[in-house]
Amino acid sequence: MKYSPQYHIPPGARIGHIHLKVADLERSLDFYCGLLGFETTTRYGADAAFISAGGYHHHIGLNVWYSKGGPPAPRQGVGLFHTAILYPERKDLAIIYKRLQDADYPLSGAADHGVSEALYLDDPDGNGVELYWDRPEEVWPKKPNGDLDMYTRPLKLDGLISLLKKDG
Repeated sequence: MKYSPQYHIPPGARIGHIHLKVADLERSLDFYCGLLGFETTTRYGADAAFISAGGYHHHIGLNVWYSKGGPPAPRQGVGLFHTAILYPERKDLAIIYKRLQDADYPLSGAADHGVSEALYLDDPDGNGVELYWDRPEEVWPKKPNGDLDMYTRPLKLDGLISLLKKDG
């Protein structure tokens, strides 16, 4: 091994933001802000914008510096698989699912992973987006040795919608 196995990233470390190259900034802002509900925190002219949830300086950066008008990255090439956006509650996932339904925005998948429930879609540039919520850690499936026992099963979307019907 080239790197020392003794180092472990601190447990409090987290991924702070993602910065995406997009072909059309306004189209991406319409998707991320107009549909998904992020807020623009700052713009850099017509070429870049930072957006966030809850007033953080930015969770997502969007720019056209090297990609204006460009084609999507090839599906079979290397690169980002998806950006994962974690919702605090299952009901929040239900709300965004209903919003996507109302906008007739297509999903590319929906899965129950045992530890989480997830909706999958592509942004207008073909970048994968995962919208998910985590189940409480104490109910995560575990193997006999204590390792996680994650899986991929179909997500029962009617279960999400039923959350919204309960609140009428």
